[in-house]
Amino acid sequence: MKNFAKTFMDTKKAVVLAFCLCAFGLAHAQEYKVGYINPDRIMSESAPAKAAEKKLESDFSKRTKELRDTQARLKAMGEKLDKDMPVLSESQRIKRQRELADMSQDFQRKSRAYREDLMQRRNEEIAKVFDRVNTEINKIAKAGKYDLIVQDAVYISPRVDITEQVLKALNN
Repeated sequence: MKNFAKTFMDTKKAVVLAFCLCAFGLAHAQEYKVGYINPDRIMSESAPAKAAEKKLESDFSKRTKELRDTQARLKAMGEKLDKDMPVLSESQRIKRQRELADMSQDFQRKSRAYREDLMQRRNEEIAKVFDRVNTEINKIAKAGKYDLIVQDAVYISPRVDITEQVLKALNN
């Protein structure tokens, strides 16, 4: 019974201590200044993000057009082969099927390379944008004497949302 009483008292002391620490932490939490930024809005509304997207479109427009043209030619060749199939000799049919298969493989290879190149460049451009975003956030944090600025949270009060400030700084 003594061990139970001692364990109970130790547990009670631990609970009281934890409660006091939480209350102390909450009292001090009011002294902190917290801000929130919405990264999705930053990437969709900021001038640097829009410029990066336009640059990617410009840099990859030629390859995009080439891929679309090749895809259209593949489709046309496939439809023509299907249409001409009854009148083609065995050797002509095999030759055209082989040409179609070769062109399709080439298209797949080019498409895969295009996607890889585009993703790599997009990641590079996003990294540049976020470097600039982080610079502006740091300036705002120091000027506004923020203790913490977060990007992800379950709930955000509009009074701590500083996304608009960051957008204004980026767009200037």
